[in-house]
Amino acid sequence: QVQLVESGGGSVQAGGSLRLSCAASGYTYTTTCMAWFRQAPGKEREGIGNIYTRSGTTHYADSVKGRFTISQDNAKNTLYLQMDSLKPEDTAMYYCAAGHCAGLAAYGMDYWGKGTLVTISS
Repeated sequence: QVQLVESGGGSVQAGGSLRLSCAASGYTYTTTCMAWFRQAPGKEREGIGNIYTRSGTTHYADSVKGRFTISQDNAKNTLYLQMDSLKPEDTAMYYCAAGHCAGLAAYGMDYWGKGTLVTISS
């Protein structure tokens, strides 16, 4: 089992920045990829980026490319999502997940955190 706990959400104005963290514990060696997803009210869950944990290779959705950066601290077993130039449409619950990535799709992700809320005001 892998446990994931997100933190760092909050409310900021458009144009601002936030950094989300996802602390992982348990059998993390059983996973090869970690990812960030978000779900806005009334919308489907969206994969916004992932990182292959051994190589550090990252991929991003077009909606966040150039504004969001995923990184990891292996010593701390922590995944980060640096979010810059935030827009009101970035408002959502943000989740981290771990598993075996298949693009930015949710299937293949075996473990999920409970999420952290990000609210961007205009």
